[in-house]
Amino acid sequence: MITLTRLNGGVFALNPDLIERVEATPDTVITLVDSTRYVVRERVEEVTYRIRECKASVISLSHELDPRSPSPQPDHPSQPSPVLRVVTDNGDK
Repeated sequence: MITLTRLNGGVFALNPDLIERVEATPDTVITLVDSTRYVVRERVEEVTYRIRECKASVISLSHELDPRSPSPQPDHPSQPSPVLRVVTDNGDK
């Protein structure tokens, strides 16, 4: 999810996978695949940056969770590697 600001100042989160296009008209208008439109304060460049960051974080996390990928090395010998766990809705690990 990415967070954006409506023209009236309200903040909301949007699933970037549902975005069809982002355009400046001169306000930034985000059109979703179902034709829903949002007008936001952020510039087109900022919206696309947030989308890239969101997608990159998903890819990075998937590599961390993939048991076939090599384990990341800690930055410092005394610093342990982060432990990631998948928790289901019912609390099972």
